[in-house]
Amino acid sequence: MSDLPASPRLSEIAARIAGYDPEALAVAQARAFIAELVPRVRTIERVALRQALGRVLARDIVSPIDVPAHDNSAMDGYALHGHALRTEGETVLEVCGTVLAGGRLDTPVGPGQAVRIMTGAPMPAGLDTVVPQELTRLDAQGRLCIPAGLLRTGDNRRLRGEDLRRGEPALQAGHILGPADLGLLASLACAEVPVRRRLRVAFFSTGDELRSIGEPLDDGCVYDSNRYTLHGMLTRLGVDLIDMGVVRDDPQALRAAFTTAARDADAVITSGGVSVGEADHTKAVMRELGEVLFWKIAMRPGRPMAIGRIGGNPEASSDGHAPGAILFGLPGNPVAVMVTFYAFVREALLAMSGARAAPLPALHAVCDTPLRKKPGRTEFQRGILSPGTDGRWHVRITGAQGSGILRSMSEANGLVVLGHEQGSVAAGEIVEVWPFHGLV
Repeated sequence: MSDLPASPRLSEIAARIAGYDPEALAVAQARAFIAELVPRVRTIERVALRQALGRVLARDIVSPIDVPAHDNSAMDGYALHGHALRTEGETVLEVCGTVLAGGRLDTPVGPGQAVRIMTGAPMPAGLDTVVPQELTRLDAQGRLCIPAGLLRTGDNRRLRGEDLRRGEPALQAGHILGPADLGLLASLACAEVPVRRRLRVAFFSTGDELRSIGEPLDDGCVYDSNRYTLHGMLTRLGVDLIDMGVVRDDPQALRAAFTTAARDADAVITSGGVSVGEADHTKAVMRELGEVLFWKIAMRPGRPMAIGRIGGNPEASSDGHAPGAILFGLPGNPVAVMVTFYAFVREALLAMSGARAAPLPALHAVCDTPLRKKPGRTEFQRGILSPGTDGRWHVRITGAQGSGILRSMSEANGLVVLGHEQGSVAAGEIVEVWPFHGLV
């Protein structure tokens, strides 16, 4: 049984979206709708620290210790009393001992004395300043000589608890754990980490014209690229994948695929079968097996999209809610699949995984070429970002922007995003760009 909580009926969500029109839906409205639709996984499991990379933290991690556990030296040098520093002329001190990292000095350090100290070594009692060894010299008697004006009291000393204090939150629930987080958790002696279970995502392509790699390519047929693109994008999100292959445009085959996907997965992603003029089998089966809306989104590429639930029947539910699997029915054109995934699906799946909001990174760049656009829809154009001689980012379009030209996405390193109300762009104007680094 799914651990996803029930979410509102689609009609309830639609009633809360100002100006909702499924025949001309703005990108911002579609995002707001999806944000209300998607539930969050609730199951928590504990995994070994080395297995936690990319997982979603399920609970706040509170530091059980002070980090660092003691005042220590930030560099190799000499520890001393800050008040001993002279404002004029050299400060000359006797070196009375050495402290190594992991060691300690139990003998007191008196006035006019200093100790040799290594990076990370505990500061001896009463000492509060470290002078880097390269800024000092030893005289003929082996005494430490420090030029005036180099230091202030407290320099080059790390304070106890400077990184984290005992009882202070170290990481918050919903955080996606990265390499630095693993190191932080190791510094707190966390051998295991509480994380949300991985989201299960099933995906398949629909269409009689599609062939899988290894099959002969008949006249009028094409090899299915969308599943491989989706596999790559989903892998980046750290979800468990269920690749269901290519499903024929046949009611029985589609019914079996959707039923299996809804049973085994939390979310189902399809490509193809949702555009106006396509065979109605895919849309008919979606309607039969779930609660689904068919949108025409004011965007390019990627206008047609289906959204809803598969495998849940709200009419049969006592509270009018249906768990089921969340459905994302994407267009069939390869570029449209990628654009709609990044515009809508990526953030939704992260939310379902329990992660805190993680919008796509964006930057602003000088557009080197003029772009034609009419207000009233959001456009995503493939671009190539590069640093300019003026110290700013510049972007140019890859060329032909047809939604079936997958090569343009391979050549690009970012998407130029032209907003709903934005018009044509002149060369030299600033545009928003979603960089691909870390995405594709």
